[in-house]
Amino acid sequence: MSKRDRAARAKGADDTSTDKAGELEGRENVEETGAESGEVRPSGKRSSRRRPSASASSTGGDAGTGTGATVAVTERKKKADAGQSRNPFVRIWVFLQQVVAELKKVIWPTRREMITYTIVVLIFVIVMTAFISGLDLVFARGVLWLFG
Repeated sequence: MSKRDRAARAKGADDTSTDKAGELEGRENVEETGAESGEVRPSGKRSSRRRPSASASSTGGDAGTGTGATVAVTERKKKADAGQSRNPFVRIWVFLQQVVAELKKVIWPTRREMITYTIVVLIFVIVMTAFISGLDLVFARGVLWLFG
């Protein structure tokens, strides 16, 4: 909380008006982001205050909110149905096009990097194999010594 926010709260606490205190509480999220009183900046998170509650839509308090969500879901289903094809060859072709598009985005290692990575992996595998083999040998001798 910044000094300006603390000063505004202190001023609101000295003021006996409940409207001023309510206004400060309502602007709390805006002031925390450093925005001016008239400017609202997105915070990247959705506020729970803006979401319609289940009781409001079930009682019919806000008819537009409930139907808007239903329409959006219906539209998404229509788009998903329109994007899929019954022809398996078309689906395979679309899949291969998407694979090629994704592979174009990959940053491929150079030859030198690839050789280095391969050597590192091989050394790691050899070390881990030796370690596990050593543990196996120790436990096998321990069991033979213990149970004879």
